[in-house]
Amino acid sequence: MSDKFKYNYPQKLSLFRFFKDAEGVRRNPIPFHKRYFEKFGDSFSIRIGFSKYIILSRDNDIAQHILVKNQKNYNKSKFQSVYLSKYLGKGLLTSDGDFWLKQRRLIQPAFHKQKMNQLVDNMNATIASEVNNLVEERPIDLFPVMSNLAFNVVAKSLFQLSNAEDKFHRIKFIIEEVQNFLIKEIRLPHKAWWFSLSGQVKKHLKLAEENNAIIKEIIEERKASNEQINDLLNMLLETRYEDTGESMSIEQLIDEIKVLFIAGHETTANALTFTLYLLGRNPEVQQKVFEEIIEVESQTSNSIEQLQKMVYTNAVLNESMRLYPPAWITDRQNLEDDALVEFKIKKDTLIGVSFYELHRNPKYWNNPDEFIPERFLGEQKKESMQYFYPFGAGPRMCIGTGFAIYEMCLTISQIVKKYIIKSDNDTVHFNPLITLKPINVEVSFSKR
Repeated sequence: MSDKFKYNYPQKLSLFRFFKDAEGVRRNPIPFHKRYFEKFGDSFSIRIGFSKYIILSRDNDIAQHILVKNQKNYNKSKFQSVYLSKYLGKGLLTSDGDFWLKQRRLIQPAFHKQKMNQLVDNMNATIASEVNNLVEERPIDLFPVMSNLAFNVVAKSLFQLSNAEDKFHRIKFIIEEVQNFLIKEIRLPHKAWWFSLSGQVKKHLKLAEENNAIIKEIIEERKASNEQINDLLNMLLETRYEDTGESMSIEQLIDEIKVLFIAGHETTANALTFTLYLLGRNPEVQQKVFEEIIEVESQTSNSIEQLQKMVYTNAVLNESMRLYPPAWITDRQNLEDDALVEFKIKKDTLIGVSFYELHRNPKYWNNPDEFIPERFLGEQKKESMQYFYPFGAGPRMCIGTGFAIYEMCLTISQIVKKYIIKSDNDTVHFNPLITLKPINVEVSFSKR
């Protein structure tokens, strides 16, 4: 039987249209994705060459199939496993198969809720220090401020007592430089020869090596000190593989720490920026958050108990991440032929799921473009959570979910308790890089 009859794919976007839109897609793919979904339905495909296909989808059944129900047949694409690993090494974010599973089982206990609870006081103190330095009474570009806050929270949670402020700043600089170049490599594959010839690849690989050396120095200082410190580095140093009882090698530990820096700071900074913007646009919601914080603090002074009682604040955060998911897209490639909902697809098909579009798909959400935190309260929450992917889904769901939610709720509560937030943008702009990065989102903070 020929491929023509054996396989069937979603409605196809013509290569002519694909190449015609290529430059616009490179700059910002989201408006084009929206237009294609409105034309073709919840999934469409592009044929590359004679037999290769790419599928883009905002269909919840497809998301569930590749991330949860048949996830063993789906690996991360080469974008993640090849491009990212070139600079980030083989950490949880870039690895696959048995090696990924072994690492996930090793690291998971360090992110258990009880372990995260031990980090809250340190996290709270770092956030308080950052909030105290907020510029007041005039509009500021919010993302760089939240990026700095989130990076410092991760740095201090990883390395609590390290006097390494200069090293942290250098790590942050390198991560941002490498990511910006990585986006160029992914979106402009036809310029690969130029990136190599002009020395740009070499330059960024050298930066990645410098990053490794900085982190290695911090780890070796800790090991030499023999101090038992309540931070993530200590938790990771104490982990042991089930089969051998051995700890991670220094090289592997460096790779995992790089992933925690990247995954743990930029996505959080994005989510905080969008959430504070939305609070500034919706003063009645902001007032409810303020009232909840005051009520919760009157009931208990324990930070963990306070976090557990911040039901409305958590709903606000969820609704913000629905509208502006920090990790806005994911992709997978099937190892074997598969029945993907009503489609029969050949192995090595690249499938992208746009969480940004799925979170706004009118099939799953009423008034999808409106900010309605009540979607994540009471009975409505059960319905909403079926179509909600701020941290992915399935076995590869973000390992730092609990850490991120703690950090974001603590930050929102500290800011709203101290300030009235006003947003100065009518519309919010963003750049869909590896994460959904806010652009020129201005807010002002006035003392309560």
